[in-house]
Amino acid sequence: MVFLIFSLVFLLQFSDKSFLPSSVFKLILVNNTSVSFKTSSRGEDSKPPLTSSGRTEDVYHRNSDPVMKLGESCDPDHSVLRVYMYELPPEFHFGLLGWKGSGNQTWPDVSNPSQIPPYPGGLNLQHSIEYWLTLDLVSSNSLEMVRSCSAIRVLDSSRADIIFVPFFASVSYNRYSKLRGKEKVSVNRMLQNKLVEFLKGRKEWKRSGGKDHLIVAHHPNSMLVARRKLGTAMFVLADFGRYPVEIANIQKDVIAPYKHLVKTIPADKSAPFEGRPILVYFQGAIYRKDGGVIRQELYYLLKDEKDVHFTFGSVQAHGINQAGQGMGSSKFCLNIAGDTPSSNRLFDAIASHCVPVVISDEIELPFEDVLDYSEFCIFVRASDAVKKGYVLNLLRGISRDKWTGMWERLKQIARHFEYQYPSQPGDSVDMIWEAVSRKMSSVQLTANRKNRYRRSQLLVKRT
Repeated sequence: MVFLIFSLVFLLQFSDKSFLPSSVFKLILVNNTSVSFKTSSRGEDSKPPLTSSGRTEDVYHRNSDPVMKLGESCDPDHSVLRVYMYELPPEFHFGLLGWKGSGNQTWPDVSNPSQIPPYPGGLNLQHSIEYWLTLDLVSSNSLEMVRSCSAIRVLDSSRADIIFVPFFASVSYNRYSKLRGKEKVSVNRMLQNKLVEFLKGRKEWKRSGGKDHLIVAHHPNSMLVARRKLGTAMFVLADFGRYPVEIANIQKDVIAPYKHLVKTIPADKSAPFEGRPILVYFQGAIYRKDGGVIRQELYYLLKDEKDVHFTFGSVQAHGINQAGQGMGSSKFCLNIAGDTPSSNRLFDAIASHCVPVVISDEIELPFEDVLDYSEFCIFVRASDAVKKGYVLNLLRGISRDKWTGMWERLKQIARHFEYQYPSQPGDSVDMIWEAVSRKMSSVQLTANRKNRYRRSQLLVKRT
C-alpha cells in the first residue's frame, strides 16, 4: 500500500501537468521528522546533511544556491547576504601586505592566485579573518571562481543587507602599531583615524548610524583607537575579553573562529581511541595574566602525571608541527583561558580531532546558535578545574564509546572551521556570512520595533 501511494505521488508530481502544488513535495521525512527544504535558485532541493543523532545539521544555504559554477554568477536576489563593500584604497587592506596595484587598481586579480599577496605566517595567521572575507567578496562577481554563494557583492549600497568595511585591522596592529623612523603617529593609529573620518562622512553610515556596517577586528588589540567611535557597527571578533559590553556584545556582534595553525588531519587518517596514547595534552604559554593565571595552577597539578603532556611551547623551533603531532596523538586537549577568554588552541584541537576540554568561564564560541559544542567538547568550570584530581578523574571516567562518539562528531564539524579560498559551502567563511545574516535579522527586528510609533507620527504630521 505504501509503495502504491508513493508511486502515485511520484507520477502526479513529475507528469507534464501536475495535479498537486510543488510545495507539497518539499516535506521529506527524516527519521520520522518532517523537514522542509527550501528550493534553490535552480529549482533543486538543497538538503542539509544529517548528524549522527538524526537531526538536521547546521542551518546554512537555505535561501541560496550552494555553489557558484564555472561560467555562472551568484544571483544577488537568492543569496543569503547582499554585501556592499567600500572601495577603500589599498593602504587599508592588501597594501598592508606589500601589494601594489597598477594605476588606480584597488583589488588584486583574484582569478590569478599568483597575484594574490599571501598573509603573514606564524601567529599572525590566526587572526587572518579579514583577509578571507575580503577575498571572498572580491571574487563573488567573478565567472572564473567556484565558490559558495552565501554572500554576494552588490555595487549599489541601497540594495545591500550589510556594508562591509575592508580594513585589515589585525595586520595593521601586528605590523604597523609601533613608531618607525621619524613617525610621530603610527601607521596603525593613522589608518584608524582616517577610517573613522571616512565612515562618519558616508551617507551609508549616516543612514543607519553604522548599525548595518560590518568591521572585522579579530585581534583583541586591533581597532583600539577607533572601536568606541565605531561601536554601533557589527564587529567580527575572537571574543569580548577586551571590550566593554556597550561596545561589543553577543546581541549584535559575531564571534569567528581563529584560523588554526596545525595541519588538518583527514578524517580517514585520524587516530582512534587506541591510537592516542596521551590522555591530556597542552603545549603553550603557561604564565599568563588576568584569567590566564589558571594555566600555572593546572600546570603544577598535572605536569607529573604519566599520561599527561603539559609543557611550555611556542611557534619557534617547529613548535606548531610538534603541537599538531601531539594533539593528533591525544584523546583530550586542554583549552585554558589565557590573556583573553579564547585562544587558537581550541581550533587546533578540532583540526586534530582531539576532544577539546574547555576551561574558560567567559568564552564565547563561534556559530553556537547552530552548533551544539557539548557534542564534541568537555566544559569544566575554572573553580572545579583547580581542585586536585578533578580534571583527571573526569576525563578518565569517560568511556571509550563516549569518547568515540565525540571524536566522530569532531570529524563531521571540522570543516566548519576551515578558512579557504575560494570559499566552499559550510567552511568558516561561509559560516561567518550565515552568522552575519542571522544577526542582521535580529538587528532589523529591533529597528523595526523602534520605528512602530515614529513612522505613524510622521504620517500624522504629513496629513
